[in-house]
Amino acid sequence: MKLIDAQYLKIPCWGSRSMRNHLRRLGYKINRKRVQRLMRIMGIEAIYPKPKTSRPHPNHQVDPYLLRGLKIQRPNHVWAADITYIPMSRGFMYLVAVMDWYSRKILAWRLSNTLDTSFCVEALQDALQRYGQPQIFNTDQGAQFTSEAFTAVLQEHNVQISMDGRGRVQDNIFIERLWWTLKYQYIYLHSFENGTELKKGLLQWFAFYNQERFHQSLDNQTPDEVYFVSAHPNHKAA
Repeated sequence: MKLIDAQYLKIPCWGSRSMRNHLRRLGYKINRKRVQRLMRIMGIEAIYPKPKTSRPHPNHQVDPYLLRGLKIQRPNHVWAADITYIPMSRGFMYLVAVMDWYSRKILAWRLSNTLDTSFCVEALQDALQRYGQPQIFNTDQGAQFTSEAFTAVLQEHNVQISMDGRGRVQDNIFIERLWWTLKYQYIYLHSFENGTELKKGLLQWFAFYNQERFHQSLDNQTPDEVYFVSAHPNHKAA
């Protein structure tokens, strides 16, 4: 599953057949049926570079995509959220993160051992409580994000809801880049025995990401520097 996850980050258009061929080239005797089962557990499928939450619930409303052609020029203009699979030494967990698009700052995150809705709602509420509300909130069409529990929180705060088109890789590109960075520069280099160790490690990594990791696209500033200077000129980042 870790090998599938790593290859999926590189080539999200690969389905179970291509993934099976890739694993066989690495020396693993595996059939397509087993690859399909593992990908279902991980919540990934070809074309859609998201967890299986990119499949909307048939009874949930799907909102239009509002970011096409939009120029994002300030913090709290657009926030976005996404979920990814995180491998551990034994087992795995799911991680949701809320990001400010302008600064790339991670505003909140949560871990869960199931793809339920509650951990996504908790992350959203945490971000809103700590940083106010954005004008627009963008997600994929996953069942968690289209659920009444999640959208009701946004509506209560008068936030416009935007949802990616199905199968569109670029709609939530900044969080996709975050997942690649997190996994290749941290997760795959460490061994986490359980959720407690993983949570402790992620606390340190997200603090590093927000406070120390500069981005060329941000004129070599950190997410915290861009977010706090632009959103709160008199506030100094912690």
